[in-house]
Order: sequence, then C-alpha cells, then structure tokens
Amino acid sequence: MDLLTILLTISGLCLFEIICSIDNAIINAEVLSTMQEKFRRWFLIWGMIIAVFLVRGLLPLLLVWLSSPDLSLWEAFTAMFSESPDVAHAIEESTPLLLTGGGVFLVFLFLHWLFLEEKHFGFRGESFFYSKGVWFFAVVSLFLSLIVWFALNRDPMMAFSAVIGSTAFFIVHGFRQNAELQEKKLLGTGLSDMSKILYLEVIDATFSIDGVVGAFAFTMSVPLILIGNALGAIAVRQLTISNIDRIRRYVFLKNGAMYSIFFLGTIMLLESFGFGIPKWISPIMTFLIVGYFYFRSVEYAKRTMDPA
Repeated sequence: MDLLTILLTISGLCLFEIICSIDNAIINAEVLSTMQEKFRRWFLIWGMIIAVFLVRGLLPLLLVWLSSPDLSLWEAFTAMFSESPDVAHAIEESTPLLLTGGGVFLVFLFLHWLFLEEKHFGFRGESFFYSKGVWFFAVVSLFLSLIVWFALNRDPMMAFSAVIGSTAFFIVHGFRQNAELQEKKLLGTGLSDMSKILYLEVIDATFSIDGVVGAFAFTMSVPLILIGNALGAIAVRQLTISNIDRIRRYVFLKNGAMYSIFFLGTIMLLESFGFGIPKWISPIMTFLIVGYFYFRSVEYAKRTMDPA
C-alpha cells in the first residue's frame, strides 16, 4: 500500500467516524451541561482514552481476530506488515466472512433510518419510504434471505456471517433505543454525575460500532483503522466542547452519514462475493457524499436562520 493510499484511507476513516458520531456528540454535550466542571473534565480526558483505545482500538482488532482464529492477537494487529504467508493466507480467507457480516449490519442500519427514523428529507423519495415504515421488517428479511441464498452457494460460513451481522444490528439497535430513553434521565437531576459518566460511556460504545464496522470497507489493516478512528474520535470530543448548536444547524449531515453507510455496506458485500473494488473508492465516495450533504445543510441554514 503506497503512502497516498494510506493517507487517503486514514482521511476517509476520520471523516466517516466524525459523521457517524454527530448524534453522539450532541447527546454528550447536552448531558455534560448538567454536570459539575470536574466531572466534565474527567469525561473529556479519561473518557477519550476509553473511547479511543478500549472501544475503537480493541473492537476492530477483536473482529479481525475472531474471523481469523488461527492468528494470535498480535498477528491480527500486525497483519498489514507481516511477511508470513500463513498470516496473509489467514487474513485472505477470513476477509469475506468479516465483510459479509459487516455489510449486512450497515445495510440494515441504513434501511432502518430510511423507513423508521424521523429525518429532514434530503431527497424526494425519502418521504415515500418513511411513510411505508411498516415494510422495514419485510424488506430486511427479504434482503437477508437473498444474501444467505447466494452466500450458501459460495461458502456456508459466509451465510452464517450474514446472519451474525443481522443479529448484531438488532442487539445494537436495542441498546441504542434504551440509550435514547436513558438520555431523558441523564438530563434530569435524579442521577449522580458519576452515573451520568457511566451511561455516556455505554452510549458512546454503541455509537462507535457503526464507525468500526464501516471502517473495514476502507481497509482490513487494524493499525490504519485505529489511527483513522482515533483521529475522528478526538475531533468528535472537540465538537462536544465547542458550539454544538452550530452543528445542529447542519440538518442534512445525518443523511450524509446514512448514505455513506449504505454505500460502504454495499462495497463490503460486493467485495465479499469476489468483486474487485479499488481501495480509493470508499474514501473518495465518502468525501463526495458527506460534502454534498454538508453544502446542502449550509444552504438550508442560510435560508432558515442567520448565516452559518
């Protein structure tokens, strides 16, 4: 992998992490505003270490290791730099499994947003799908059935991985729904500041999964994922302590995040079935999609309120 590709990959990972964590930054800012200064500092410093190293650092490593059980944790971490043919073969064999499960997870995430979540409509067709929300479960069930059918003809373990991806989505979605309910309690005065910090760490972990899973559409290298996601997490913490109301004005950023997630999930599924996708496609398309919705948000903000 040449230097330009590495820099492009890290930049794409960083942007994707930021855009996927906007909602998380808003929740953090609202809850932190109800806490004492010393606890806010604790969360922003030690919470950063937990978010970067324990969640965004450990999770991609575990995913690669679990999909390649013949490798040690160190071999999974250094696979990009290893000259061992055994390590290269193990990573090559496990890649379709990881990409299939991750791709299904991301596509489910996009479809849930498209059918069931309230949103500012970026395209005319979004309002149609939102009005047909009852079809979400039928659509994802049919989609999963098709992926499993084609995967069985290629590798039964890929079919199992697709089911794992769908299971992971519903587990994470359940935690996320509970987190949204808990947010109201966090904004009240009934909980201690330490309890709020613990809740924020759990919420942060659930929101980080999208960025970690999507990162494998950019690269299978754990060190690059760690660098890109870490830089993105640091930027999100800066957003948390800056003017978060300004971020809220960019109403189409969530649309950009979701269309990026759909695109990356599709890339992962295509690659898992043997389609060769150039590595520069994922970061370039992420920049284009997010850039488009950013400029739409700026235009919307200028039309509806004071200039941004």
